[in-house]
Amino acid sequence: MITLDVDSVHAFVLVADFGSFTKAAHALGTSQAAVSIKIKRLEDRLGYRLLERTPRQVRLTAHGMSFLRPARNFVAAHELAIAGIGGAAKRLTIGISDQVAGPNLPMLLARLNAHDPSLVIEVQIDSSRALVNAFDKGAIDAAIVRREDERWDGELLARERFGWFASAHWEHREGEPLRLASLAPSCGVRALATQALDEAGVPWREVFIGGGTAAVAAAVSAGLAVAALAYGVAPPDTIDIGPRYRLPRLPESDILLHSSVTDPASSEAVRALAASFRNSDTVADLRRQMARSVVAA
Repeated sequence: MITLDVDSVHAFVLVADFGSFTKAAHALGTSQAAVSIKIKRLEDRLGYRLLERTPRQVRLTAHGMSFLRPARNFVAAHELAIAGIGGAAKRLTIGISDQVAGPNLPMLLARLNAHDPSLVIEVQIDSSRALVNAFDKGAIDAAIVRREDERWDGELLARERFGWFASAHWEHREGEPLRLASLAPSCGVRALATQALDEAGVPWREVFIGGGTAAVAAAVSAGLAVAALAYGVAPPDTIDIGPRYRLPRLPESDILLHSSVTDPASSEAVRALAASFRNSDTVADLRRQMARSVVAA
């Protein structure tokens, strides 16, 4: 009879979710080598390969794809059993900046739930500034935000590129101000973008103000205007037109984690979520960024 080690199965699920041994290691709070050992131990126990690992990517084998759902159920059952022993369910309140989560939010929430279905998770979406204020007041347990001032505490998760995104068919009319879509005037990204245009002597006119990144992204996809967006939240049907129109280069932005969580279950959930944002980008992510710039040039 085959018996499975829950830590090894959990490591496999995380590698499958992230497509990365490095990000899985971050989520588990361990080393990449330790994750590799866990996966090898699991494969030896099962008698077949679960993952194909090359210098450029990690892929599930046919056996790995078949095993993934039972593996998730196995980990979830273990977590529920532990929660039953521990008594009352734990509650975790996490703030995620609207400009960080973007279209990936459903995937991130699914990942949190899959990590520990016994944990009651409350997610607040707001501006980075508002979430940092809430964290400082103890209103939320953790926050994943963009750095918008000279505050240097928090754990650096990633540095992300910004670009001037527009729909593929968008055209700028010569002699007219650049048509912009942005968030409210208090938004740090808006201030960064308009300052860059002013310093470069590029005239601009705000034609759309959205109540959130999703609204701004919709306006860009519809061809209404151009917006300064991070590559990670820009709609997939848009391109960076900065090179084509010689728009000023935008500085990179730091993504930070602020956390006051101490109990093991909540700490693991926060680590799993934070790993999604870490700078160990997959080759596919890098190619997507490069392709957008090339198309726009």
